[in-house]
Amino acid sequence: MTTPLRWGILGAAKFAREQMGPAIHAARGATLAALASRDAAKAAPFRAFAPGLRVHTDYDALLADPEVDAVYIPLPHPMHVPWAMKALEAGKHVLAEKPLAMTAAEIDPLISRRNATGLHCAEAYMIVHHPQWQRARALLREGAIGRLVHVAGIFTYDNRADPGNIRNAADQGGGGIPDIGVYTYGCTRWMTEAEPEAITHADITWENGVDTIARVSARFPGFTAHWVNSMRMAPFQDMVFHGETGVLRLTAPFNAQVFGEARVELHRPGGGGDHTVTVERFPAANQYVAQVEAFGRTVREGAEYPWSLEDARGTQAMIDAVYAAAKG
Repeated sequence: MTTPLRWGILGAAKFAREQMGPAIHAARGATLAALASRDAAKAAPFRAFAPGLRVHTDYDALLADPEVDAVYIPLPHPMHVPWAMKALEAGKHVLAEKPLAMTAAEIDPLISRRNATGLHCAEAYMIVHHPQWQRARALLREGAIGRLVHVAGIFTYDNRADPGNIRNAADQGGGGIPDIGVYTYGCTRWMTEAEPEAITHADITWENGVDTIARVSARFPGFTAHWVNSMRMAPFQDMVFHGETGVLRLTAPFNAQVFGEARVELHRPGGGGDHTVTVERFPAANQYVAQVEAFGRTVREGAEYPWSLEDARGTQAMIDAVYAAAKG
């Protein structure tokens, strides 16, 4: 039997406690071995599902732990690249939360370090591991909707009642675009395997230095796209890929089974005004567990990973371009 990949987590973030920690524990070929938290008491919820967990009160101590193979980094956004670099230098594989960086240029040294060490390093872009997205991409590649004409995406939530949230803090890399625009922009790039030629419209509402509403349009080779992202609107998410002969729609594209059912809809017009909708459902998939298992296959078997650092850099370059367009 293959020895499980031993994971350590830097920081006891809520998301690590509620999603990624349990996912690592549940994933095949993985074990949650260690946690680093400056407040050791925060380890208790992790030990509830991983009783053998070792706890370090210093991040560097976890990186020096010889019984840790891979490190998951859910720290505030500006800390992702520095700690990913340190982890690679310590000989650990790295999975860092999105957004990986604050600018595309910040990712370049990480790519160089990955190449120099031969270790696996990736952004935690979980949606590409979900079977609903893999199926949607296959349908698009097969020509199920004909030539793609337009992409429309929306991802919104409301956190105005939580002013202390780091997403509302400019000095912590806050903003709706880094938090959720990374999904609407990135999934468009991943699905279409295309890069934007131009950001044609960027209307952003700002509060205290962070974007709270963003309405953005772009031109890609052969198609256009429009996205709405907000931290000040009722929760909603939807992605539509509109072709000449059909439409692909994902109604819970980013938080499947939390926001709604994971499903891929294929809409096709018929003769005489008829309209057919084929629905494929994916009720049992956990994209976080799938992400951990895919990471392990890459480390253990050399399997191709579906979201490289170069993919993360491409989406960050797009975010950089959106901000530049908005600021004129």
